[in-house]
Amino acid sequence: MKELKIFGIVAIFTLVLYWGVEPFAHSQMHKHVEGEHLAYSDLKETPKGDATKGEALASACIGCHSINVKNMPAPMDAVASAAAYGVNPPDLSFAGAMLDEKFFAHFLLNPAEVTKSKHFAMPPSAGSIQDAADIVAYFKSIAPKEISPKEGFEFACGRCHANRYAKWTQIGTVPKTKANITTGVDLDALEFKKNLGMYQNALAKYMGKLPPDLSIIIRSRSEHFLETLIENPQSQLPGTAMPRVGLNKEGMEKVMTYLEETGDPSKPLREDIGWKVILFFIIFTILAYLWKKSMWKGHH
Repeated sequence: MKELKIFGIVAIFTLVLYWGVEPFAHSQMHKHVEGEHLAYSDLKETPKGDATKGEALASACIGCHSINVKNMPAPMDAVASAAAYGVNPPDLSFAGAMLDEKFFAHFLLNPAEVTKSKHFAMPPSAGSIQDAADIVAYFKSIAPKEISPKEGFEFACGRCHANRYAKWTQIGTVPKTKANITTGVDLDALEFKKNLGMYQNALAKYMGKLPPDLSIIIRSRSEHFLETLIENPQSQLPGTAMPRVGLNKEGMEKVMTYLEETGDPSKPLREDIGWKVILFFIIFTILAYLWKKSMWKGHH
């Protein structure tokens, strides 16, 4: 019993130190930010939109954007778009499913104000709140019913952020190429690197610096930090050039799922084996105690 008492005392002191000191130190080093659960309370509610009217109004979008679900390609490739705008405008196929309706509508009226980023140079795309609501209704009507986490990440984050674990760059997935048999030079790979470098240079100039690679962000930052950062970048990083993206709940789930899948692929296995390890230690502790009690019986 003496050993159990010693163990209990050590455990109590350890818990007091951990739960009393560590959270306090963390609170002093990292301020806690309360999220709004994607409510976007600074924006007013919008009227009901008419998808039919919105289709005609949305035709202006294809001057910069692609709408692949409608077989409408972008007018320029990613590198040319970055040279012209600083960043490649997103394909709008998923906008109606990934973005909050209220945010999307107000974004069409005043992009710079709604994104809370002085670097956002997109001009207004709607003349009134009703026009904006109609456009949103249209994009909701054409959005695919199923969107993969990868597609969600590419829409929300992939034009500014790379993810080297997934072999994703700001201009797409790194292609599989082969070197020329005679020269040993992979011209296709060199061409891709050149285009990527041109895009990243334009993006860095536009944003002030190149946005970070997100390969291990899910392990280096807490889930709460990432969710509140995506919801409102200024809340966690005041002065950042990162714009508020305006994701809805489904969009946020897609992005977080992809970051977990690429940055922490062993998590499901870890969670599955964790309880088994704990059970093993419990059984081992009981058996060790019973063995010790049996061996020392009569020696006290």
